[in-house]
Amino acid sequence: MLYYKTYPHPKSQEWIVFIHGAGGSSAIWHKQIREFREEFNLLLIDLRGHGKSAGHIKNIWNDKYTFQALTKDIIEVLDHLNLPPAHFMGVSLGTILTRQLAEMEPQRVKSMVMAGAVTKLTITSRMLVVLGNAFKSLVPYIWLYSLFAWIIMPRRHHAESRNLFIREAKRLCQKEFIRWFKLTKDVNPLLRYFKEKDIGIPTLYVMGEEDIMFLEPVKKIVQEHKLSLLKIVKACGHVVNVEQPEVFNRVSLQFLKNQNQNLNYSLVD
Repeated sequence: MLYYKTYPHPKSQEWIVFIHGAGGSSAIWHKQIREFREEFNLLLIDLRGHGKSAGHIKNIWNDKYTFQALTKDIIEVLDHLNLPPAHFMGVSLGTILTRQLAEMEPQRVKSMVMAGAVTKLTITSRMLVVLGNAFKSLVPYIWLYSLFAWIIMPRRHHAESRNLFIREAKRLCQKEFIRWFKLTKDVNPLLRYFKEKDIGIPTLYVMGEEDIMFLEPVKKIVQEHKLSLLKIVKACGHVVNVEQPEVFNRVSLQFLKNQNQNLNYSLVD
């Protein structure tokens, strides 16, 4: 089973499940724990081959890496804990796994908060995929990962989130990086399906205005999915929960509380 950590709340029955992105770990949520645990039970998971899951014996997986298989890893933890329907929070590639889980077992998902959401690969991101596939077996993976991190998070004030991802990525091995990178061939067909299907679960997208790779596709999907909302955070890049935690926490907590109270919710800048 994947490594996980819980923060139980003495009174609340509501849970939030945190899903990190590729190359990261649950450490990406360190600026959310204190505020969110005041109102909710928290479950933080390290994905296959990442963080403290990287040291597990079962980490020598022989089955093919697919988004469905990686999502089943998460469901195994939910079953183990007998977790009730919960709110799910994903960042970067973790938003794809969150949406995949909502597709596979929608009864488990009360709402979704998507930070730095990946809803479509743009021309630039597809070029990165081609570059990565060409060199993934030829150069140390951390070189490629660092290059991608600099391209996705290029500005000086992106440094904290960029360095956090690079530092956590060092826990991976070359073989594990290649396994995850092979998932890129499945990304666009899956995201196209997600875009075409409005799953009807309340979803908040929190995006940085400087997220040059992924912001524009999110704007389009929010126009088409009736229960989706978008908050654009000013002077912020891809990893909004690290770069602008005060804004991210405030907006996300307001959204989640309103879901529990069955209130209509709108975003006001």
